[in-house]
Amino acid sequence: MRERPAVPMKSAVRRTTLAVDVVVLSPRAEALAVLLVRAPAGARERWTLPWDAPQADEGLEDAAARIAEAVLGEAPAFFEQVGAFSDAKRHPGDADVSIGIVALVPAGVEASSPDSGWFPLDGLPPLAPRHRAVVERAAAVARQRVDQSPLAFRLLPPTFTLTDLQSVYELLLGRRLHKASFRRALQASYLVEPTDEWRSEGRGRPAQLFRFAPRKRRGARRGVRFDLFTE
Repeated sequence: MRERPAVPMKSAVRRTTLAVDVVVLSPRAEALAVLLVRAPAGARERWTLPWDAPQADEGLEDAAARIAEAVLGEAPAFFEQVGAFSDAKRHPGDADVSIGIVALVPAGVEASSPDSGWFPLDGLPPLAPRHRAVVERAAAVARQRVDQSPLAFRLLPPTFTLTDLQSVYELLLGRRLHKASFRRALQASYLVEPTDEWRSEGRGRPAQLFRFAPRKRRGARRGVRFDLFTE
């Protein structure tokens, strides 16, 4: 009697689902803010981070650029992975694993999607536990790196006043900085150069505009350290 060919058994192992969760940070109304999007009807929370599963043959940062561009209308210039999250914290899409990515945009960049909004870090609406953890990690990474790399310039337009720059550093560091000490440290870092443009700010003297223009100098830092410059 002829034997029947063996029928391959389908694997009982469930495929792991992956999500890319993007934390877009930007200075808004004297606060560091996060871009959120409205959740679909029936979701447990009304707001979520922009997120999606990566497409076939799509890198993680390419996925993050696509996700952010769908909300902002343009892709941010800066992305950095902040970690993988695979704990038991609930994800709004029930993803098994999340890749958290932080993106930085200047204050002048507005969201193109009507179903989105900026929320200050210290005033976020309820989020899924996984998304809350991703936001906290992204903010911590940005603050840890602020005196190690010129990350603050990603939150500014191409030209800015030194007051604008100091305000961004204060937002990231979470404390006030001494003005004169800040400018001495900035000068030693060789990160900015003056332009021929000035901007009027109220009744005072116009403020000169600067641009990010790092120059190679022996002993110069890539970032600006402010360990002792708190007011």
